[in-house]
Amino acid sequence: MDSALSYPMPDGVYAIPHDELDLRSDDEVDHDLFNPKPVSDEKNIWFFWHSGIGKMHGYTRRTVRNWHRRFSKKGWVIRVLDFEPGSPLNVAHYLDIHDTDVFPKAFTDSLVGGHHSYQHISDLVRFPLLLKYGGVYADVGMVQIGDLDRVWNATIGDPSSPYDVFTYNMGGPEERGMANYFLASGRNNPFFLRCHKLLLALWAEDGGKTSTEGMHASPLLKGIALLDTGHSMEENGRTYEREEVAKMLTDYIIQGQVITMVMGLIDPEDDWNGPKYVAEHIYAYDYMVGSQLINEITAWNGPKQFELMSLPVAKPGEEESDDQRLARKIVEDCLSKSFGMKLATGIIVRIMGETLSSLWRNNEGSDNVPGTYAHWLRYGTLYWCPKEHPAKLDFTEMPAFKIGPLLREGDLGPGAKTNDFRVPN
Repeated sequence: MDSALSYPMPDGVYAIPHDELDLRSDDEVDHDLFNPKPVSDEKNIWFFWHSGIGKMHGYTRRTVRNWHRRFSKKGWVIRVLDFEPGSPLNVAHYLDIHDTDVFPKAFTDSLVGGHHSYQHISDLVRFPLLLKYGGVYADVGMVQIGDLDRVWNATIGDPSSPYDVFTYNMGGPEERGMANYFLASGRNNPFFLRCHKLLLALWAEDGGKTSTEGMHASPLLKGIALLDTGHSMEENGRTYEREEVAKMLTDYIIQGQVITMVMGLIDPEDDWNGPKYVAEHIYAYDYMVGSQLINEITAWNGPKQFELMSLPVAKPGEEESDDQRLARKIVEDCLSKSFGMKLATGIIVRIMGETLSSLWRNNEGSDNVPGTYAHWLRYGTLYWCPKEHPAKLDFTEMPAFKIGPLLREGDLGPGAKTNDFRVPN
């Protein structure tokens, strides 16, 4: 990206010194991404793309390059793992894919199926990578805005800090719903260890599942609400009512359900108190301000977001149109108020229609046209950083969803919710 371009720097951000950034050419950065250093500590940033970094969509590849440009000089190593035969970044070089304590049988036998099989494979690698190596796991559509290194050094990277996990939470401090698109911890984290065990147990039900279909109904998740967008949907001539969509969405984000259950579980047999752990050891931002601000500003209207970001930036002295004014607000607010930006595809496109992410994917290069608001946003995520990060959520010890063993059906806790919905990530 041409650092000589001139975009107005929003209030509330500062320019990152160029000597802290890797501003070499794309080819040179890609060489490092294809040949990452061996794991030597916990400052790892993990991604997964089944067919490898070379086959990623252009907009996600630019996003991953920016992670490297922003943080490699601060000791972070970015690795985009894959499932490509012969690839040095194949998951099998980092994890034992035949160990049933690490992966379900469907994974080890290459039988993971369903409408969103690659997303579920991605879900299955993130807990094991964090448990074995530590660091950050992020979706390839996760654009970083804030200073990850600063937060890490003040929390997980500081032995005197009480915080063991860093993430986004789906809602305010009274909600329990960690966003699995950005998870950070040190090695052998006790919270993620229990999440991993529960996820494996769900895949092992009914003699071993090959997809997540129906997992929402598992008795191991009894006491937490279904995820919901409030929408019905039409697909292939069929109408899916709101509850059907909620079940479908919950199956898709089953890893999120697992995390929520462990957050609200009291397991006396294992000496685990999830509500207490959340209150004392999880450092989180509200996911809307922290990573979904563009959706809040535009009411989740993906085509409108694409239209706004494709507009030319108003020149100095030129009167802005209403749409340019809104586009500027998105850019300035996201760069100054958020910690990241989650660009979603997956099931959300089926339910709610095209997203900014799916439209950037389908219109190659549209996120990177100089002089547009999209390019201004891209530029800002590389060269600038917000002076202040979002406010940390002040979790309190909430009533438990379940009281009993992690891997067996237990009693509903006082905080249990049944026949209820909550907003997804």
